[in-house]
Amino acid sequence: MLHRRVRNIRQLFEVISQNYVASLPGTSKHSCGLYSTVSIQTELPRKLKKSERKPMVRNFNELKREARLKKRERQKVHEVTLKPPENGMLVEGLIPVAQEVYAARTKLLSCVSRAVKSIAIYSCSFCEEVHVGHPPHKIRTCNVQGSQANKEHSWKIGGVEHVLPLVESFHLYDRIGRAVSHNERLQVDRIPAIVELCVQAGVNIAEYPTRRRAFPVYSVAGRFIDFERRFPKGDSPGKGINTCRFWENMSRDDNKSMDFDSHDVQVVAVQGMEAWEILRCGALRLMEKYAVQTCGYCPEVQVGPKGHRVRNCRAYKHQMRDGQHAWQEATIDDILPPVYAWHVPDSLQGEQPLENSLKIYYGRLPAVVELFAQAGAQVSEDYASLIREDVAVPELHEEKWVVDVPQKRKKDGKSHKHKQRQCNKLIPQD
Repeated sequence: MLHRRVRNIRQLFEVISQNYVASLPGTSKHSCGLYSTVSIQTELPRKLKKSERKPMVRNFNELKREARLKKRERQKVHEVTLKPPENGMLVEGLIPVAQEVYAARTKLLSCVSRAVKSIAIYSCSFCEEVHVGHPPHKIRTCNVQGSQANKEHSWKIGGVEHVLPLVESFHLYDRIGRAVSHNERLQVDRIPAIVELCVQAGVNIAEYPTRRRAFPVYSVAGRFIDFERRFPKGDSPGKGINTCRFWENMSRDDNKSMDFDSHDVQVVAVQGMEAWEILRCGALRLMEKYAVQTCGYCPEVQVGPKGHRVRNCRAYKHQMRDGQHAWQEATIDDILPPVYAWHVPDSLQGEQPLENSLKIYYGRLPAVVELFAQAGAQVSEDYASLIREDVAVPELHEEKWVVDVPQKRKKDGKSHKHKQRQCNKLIPQD
């Protein structure tokens, strides 16, 4: 009861401080010209261990409750009316969104390819660390097998694939049909997951044919009944599909060249930033209706209502699953994984690298956003809590005068009972 009261008082103090800072003239929600005890820093998602599972989108008890309800419905022999896209039909209102997302992805790849020619990209040879701009930072966070003893990164020149990593998915001819089996893993194309999501949402691509139904599918006693013929007349699902593309990098095949002013990188950065926002927001809207599955232990993704049956999982305890994936609901970070890079302030660009002793004052941004920010684009207010705008980065010779409370915290030697007596004096008892 005592700890609960202390926690409530602390939360009340934070709310009062936030309201006071927000009420000051000349201050805003994301930036403040005054130093206060309230920090707007947002912590990045913690890197999971190999034995840890990805956090569930929905509560596990809610999933079990839903499964029990579906099991009871399957025991009753009656027709269940399904809504799009569960019945195989398209959601008419999301077709323009899918087209915008597909066009934004093409535009984003072109903008990143153009910006990489002007701004250097570095990637570590041992870990997944990425740095945007020259010179690369000296922050010692490389703690993997084979790295240096002082945890410094071994930098090499990177490219577009390090800023926008590729996440592939099996292309489904029928999204509500049977899942891809293990024996079919070499016969089905693997394409970028965001492209597969756009195709299932209504984008027609000649290279990736998909089945478009004219009549919905019905569910009776848990089984789908399709009144259309399994393969309509004149339909050839295997025509035009090259199975050799499984071994090729499909990320740049659909990247059409766009006309940009080669001397104005800032215009390219502004357009690329807009394409990135459209891509993220559009993908979120599509994933609200069209299901996407991901493995709970590895980065495998399958666009569709269920995952595939290919036994290629090599993550934690895959032997117990016979190599099959532990499928769960995916998030936007699974289909468009953001690679976070250290944010370089404008005052430090091109002068000196980021120092390891001052890393607590640096912010972080997705690598593609940091790339466009250094090219001249304005960072959205949504990333204000990541780039630490409320913190002034000290100079290297001023480091000894800076006192960091979280890092310099020491044990005061007081016992737990003495602290409780102090709290009892501050908090009135009932």
